Amino acid sequence: MDRQKFHEAFERIILGEQLETGIVHSQNSTVNEQHSVAYKQRSIGTLGEKTLHAILKLYFEPDDSKHEVKVGAYVADIHNDNGIIEIQTRAFNKLRNKLTEFLKTSPVTVVYPLPKTKWLLWIDEATGDTTKKRKSPKQGRIFDAIPELYRIKPLLSQPNLSICIPFIDMEEYRYLNGWSDDKKRGSTRYNRIPVNIVEEVWLRTADDYLKFIPDILPHRFNSKEYMKAASVNQKISQTSLNILYHIGAVKRVGKQGNMHIYERAVLNSIL
Repeated sequence: MDRQKFHEAFERIILGEQLETGIVHSQNSTVNEQHSVAYKQRSIGTLGEKTLHAILKLYFEPDDSKHEVKVGAYVADIHNDNGIIEIQTRAFNKLRNKLTEFLKTSPVTVVYPLPKTKWLLWIDEATGDTTKKRKSPKQGRIFDAIPELYRIKPLLSQPNLSICIPFIDMEEYRYLNGWSDDKKRGSTRYNRIPVNIVEEVWLRTADDYLKFIPDILPHRFNSKEYMKAASVNQKISQTSLNILYHIGAVKRVGKQGNMHIYERAVLNSIL
């Protein structure tokens, strides 16, 4: 992780945004009391990408001549000497065919940014006015990546595939257009502005996936014990163990009623 490099990418994108909209952002306070209609309507970079995607693309590859490179039938976010980098903020199922082709010829890194601390700001669609920011009580955790990882589960064991999960402090702008009385439930997300990078979690080998197994678990455990130790719901517990079993980070060593009994695998090897 390189915070200076992240700050430089931030400044390059946000400075360009300021020149177009006249709105001043800084990493100490990116909030504006009034959110202009021009900013509300703006997309940054190519292919309609948003600010988070644009900043991360420059963070992972500052040379923009290596951005949006055609590789076979697909366009890679980044193609450089280290291989291909795809920045995906959601819907990993849409990435499967592209990854399958890329992995035939090149090492591939999938970057999946998650918010560590998030501030919410609400945009009035009619006026463009924006509320003051409010800090979300939720803190990002590695388990937040599980639903998307499951969508590419068959590819996770590919030796050429790496997953990078940057945890980022960010401000999220949403339209006040939801179905609830306060228009917040069911609202549309407009954009996310990353203001600081906190941590990077890399998943390259089966050993790396042991990060998803809480230390407080006993040597052998079931999905209910995992759910409690990880402080996740039943669905995330079962999906996590499904992934961990698939890539070889845990073994099934028996059953307790209808539940599998798991234990950590002895690894220290690549997938």
